[in-house]
Amino acid sequence: MGMWIGRNRKARVTYGFDEIALVPGEVTINPNEVDTTFLIPTPNGEGIKLKIPILASAMDGVTDVRFCIEMGRLGGMGVLNLEGVQTRYANPSEVLAKIVKASKDEITALIQKVYTEPIKEELISQRVQELKKAGVLAAVSSIPQKAERFAAIAQEAGADLFVVQSTVSTVRHVSTEYKSLDLPGFVKRLKIPVIIGNAVTYTVTHQLMECGVAGVLIGVGPGAACTSRGVLGLGVPQVTATVDCAAARDNHYKKSGRYVPIITDGGMSKGGDVCKALACGSDAVMIGSAFARAKEAPGQGNHWGMATPHANLPRGTRIKVGLSGSLKQILYGPATVDDGSQNLVGAITTCMGNVGAKDLRQFQETEIIIAPSIKTEGKLFQTLQSVGMGTL
Repeated sequence: MGMWIGRNRKARVTYGFDEIALVPGEVTINPNEVDTTFLIPTPNGEGIKLKIPILASAMDGVTDVRFCIEMGRLGGMGVLNLEGVQTRYANPSEVLAKIVKASKDEITALIQKVYTEPIKEELISQRVQELKKAGVLAAVSSIPQKAERFAAIAQEAGADLFVVQSTVSTVRHVSTEYKSLDLPGFVKRLKIPVIIGNAVTYTVTHQLMECGVAGVLIGVGPGAACTSRGVLGLGVPQVTATVDCAAARDNHYKKSGRYVPIITDGGMSKGGDVCKALACGSDAVMIGSAFARAKEAPGQGNHWGMATPHANLPRGTRIKVGLSGSLKQILYGPATVDDGSQNLVGAITTCMGNVGAKDLRQFQETEIIIAPSIKTEGKLFQTLQSVGMGTL
C-alpha cells in the first residue's frame, strides 16, 4: 500500500473533498422524504436525537449562548467552549469587539493576552444554566487537562453532553509534567455522554471507542482558521481520514455491538463538502467557518481557531469570513448566494435523494469516484468571474 517517495520510504496517497465526487444512484428519492436524524448514544441508553446531523464548533467566533440556543431550536447543536471568552469574562461582548477591531499586526498578541484571563468556574455553571433555561440541549467542551474539573461543574449545572477536544487525541498520552486524562475512567464516572477528538487514523479511533465514548471527532488541521498543518506539518485530508475512521467504527460495532458515531470536524464550507463527508462514512459533521458567517455568530463575521491563543506556538489565525445571512438561512435557506454556503440541510436532503439514500446509514454506502476535475470541468466562466463554483 502506498508509493515510493524516495529510497526505502513509502507514502499513502490520500484525498480531500475537492478530489472526489459522489455518483448518482439507480433509484432516486423525494428529498422531502429522506431521514437526516442523528443519534448520540447516552449512558442511560435513551440517546440524544438531533433533527439534523450538524454541530457547531466550540470556537469563540462561532458559538455563544445566543448562537447555541438558535442552533438547538433549528434542530442541530452548538458546542460552547468552556475555555473561551464566555467563561473568562462576565461581559464577553466587549472582548469580542476588541478582537474584531484589532489590526492584522496586533491580533495574535491581543488574542494571547485575552486568553490569559483566568477561567471563572461560576461562569461555567451560568452559561450551562442559560442554555437549559432556554429549553435547548447544553453541549460544552474543554481540553483534556481541564476535563475532570470542568465536566463535574457542567454536569452539576445540567449539561447534556461533554466534548474533550485537543489538536490530536490518543488514549495513551505520555507526560511527566502533568497527569494525563484517564479517559475510560472519566467516561465511566460521568452520567452524560462524552465525545472526544480529534483523530484521523483507524487504530486511534478504534482505541478511543473502546474507552466508552459516545462519539469521535475526525480531523486534524482542516479548519479555515487553523494553521496546524503549516506550523506542525500534521494532518490527513478529510476524505481519507473519514473513510479510515468509519472503518474503525464499523469494526468496533461488529466486535462489540455498540455503534459509536464519528463526526467529521472541519474543512467543510459548502453543502457539497458536507454531503461528501457524510457519504464517506461520517454520521454527522462539525462546522465552524460556515457558521461564523451567521448574523447570530459572536465573531461578527470573523473567525479564529481554538489553538490560536497558545502562548508560545499559535496554531490559528483570525480570518474575516463576512456575514452571509441568518443561521436559519445558512441551514435551511432560502439561499441568496450561488456558492453553496447556504441551505446546507437542503443540500444534504437533495443529494441523499439523488443517490437514493433514505437515511444517513444508506448515504454512507454511496459510490465515490476520484475526480480531481469535478469542480473545474466546464466551469471556466464561473472561475474567471468568481461566481458559483468559481468562488473560493
